[in-house]
Amino acid sequence: MNEDGKNVTDAAQATAQTVAQGARPAVTPAPTHPAPQARHGKVALVTGAGRGIGQATALALLRDGYRVVLSGRSAEPLQVLAEQAKAEGWEALAVPTDVSDAASVDALFERIQSTYGRLDVLFNNAGIGAAAVPIDELTVEQWNAVVGTNLTGAFLCTRAAFRLMKAQAPRGGRIINNGSISAYAPRPNSVPYTATKHGVLGLTRACSLDGRHFDIAVSQIDIGNADTEMAARMARGVMQANGEVAVEPLMDLKHVTDAVLYIANLPLSANVLTMNVMAAKMPFVGRG
Repeated sequence: MNEDGKNVTDAAQATAQTVAQGARPAVTPAPTHPAPQARHGKVALVTGAGRGIGQATALALLRDGYRVVLSGRSAEPLQVLAEQAKAEGWEALAVPTDVSDAASVDALFERIQSTYGRLDVLFNNAGIGAAAVPIDELTVEQWNAVVGTNLTGAFLCTRAAFRLMKAQAPRGGRIINNGSISAYAPRPNSVPYTATKHGVLGLTRACSLDGRHFDIAVSQIDIGNADTEMAARMARGVMQANGEVAVEPLMDLKHVTDAVLYIANLPLSANVLTMNVMAAKMPFVGRG
């Protein structure tokens, strides 16, 4: 249930609505945060950067002095965000990408290497869900779409990041996977999403082990009910494990971006393997 503060969330929702209507989305209003006084020159890639958590995290990284590669399936919201970055004196590169397609991911990383020559942080954020239906009503196409984006996409980007991070100088980097509370506890009728998020946890742990020899630190952030377009249904009421429909609390998206920035800025000698950031009163711990 996976997005800087409420202003960014509202902007993401407005952008998505405008794109759906076929018009060019407006540039997100300039944030009140000042531009960084000094740039550290690090390069970050954010997948699924066109809206929600991805957009908010990309903005947070830009404010912190990163040069940010913006990846997503829809070109227009990426370009709008890149134009906003340029207007603020930040550096962003929009590269439309389908993370479920190996050739598309390879082209993305070739662009990163040719432009910057390295990658310091990968935020594997791209993800989708499927209709909340019983497993016997789920189509193979729905299953494959979720697996392709959430799990295969994370694998393809992680594989390409390992190749680049192992070869670059200085060697190494950091990979942060956007997991979910669903990596530990499912919601009703969420088989594809839950299965992929359990898979992402396995990917995180295995790659954290394999990355040790190459100074590659791999982390996972598990988010619960951030105030985004994707989680808006929680405030309207969603099915609980006991069959009841209940409204669930949301948390400010800034808590998520602050957490991602904390992990991103750790030295490679330290790592947060998994971090859970959630609305304190959402039903997860115990019996809800």
